[in-house]
Amino acid sequence: MTQRPIELHYWPTPNGWKVSIMLEECGLPYDLKLVNIGAGEQFKPEFLQIAPNNRMPAIVDPDGPGGAPISVFESGAILMYLGRKTGKFYPADERKRVAVEEWLMWQMGGFGPMLGQNHHFNLYAPEDLPYAKKRYTDETHRLYGVLNKRLEGRAFVADDYSIADMAIVGWATLWERQKMDIAEFPNVKRWLDTMLARPAVEKGLAVAREARSNIATDNNAQKVLFGQRAR
Repeated sequence: MTQRPIELHYWPTPNGWKVSIMLEECGLPYDLKLVNIGAGEQFKPEFLQIAPNNRMPAIVDPDGPGGAPISVFESGAILMYLGRKTGKFYPADERKRVAVEEWLMWQMGGFGPMLGQNHHFNLYAPEDLPYAKKRYTDETHRLYGVLNKRLEGRAFVADDYSIADMAIVGWATLWERQKMDIAEFPNVKRWLDTMLARPAVEKGLAVAREARSNIATDNNAQKVLFGQRAR
């Protein structure tokens, strides 16, 4: 049976890249549905039907469980869903799966949110807040140290290449804007070079690259992204 394309609701950000990389790695067909977060498209009712937290990415799989469509929001949940669906990059062995999930949750709960706050206060905040800048730059440094230690003597964060690596790599490519010196973390540098040499990672990071804008100079996008309130 021919696999019908998965709808990928996406914008070229580190969270969006996780899913575009996974789709490329799995060789799954997908239709790209751009959600311009700087223009507020994440608040459209039709998008909120599949992503109630008004964040992207999200997917709609027309060939979901039992053959019925399913929508999935939250990048980590999407990665696990696609891993189960395809049997790829998300091991069935429980011990190996736990290792993947540990590092996926580490990214979801720390390496993403803390680095995102780093970006916000160092690049976007309308006020210069030295305490906030130091707080999140220091935490970013700590997290890179954790990752560097984990990668000592191993090729990937879990036993094999997995969705955990895919979740981390997009954030790690932005080390310069996070005020990090990648030379301080040689194991991360080696891993990052390995990751970026993978054709599917390269393709996933390139999806809609031309749409990525410099939010630091886009006042209208900042108002949409950083002035959000419940709607």
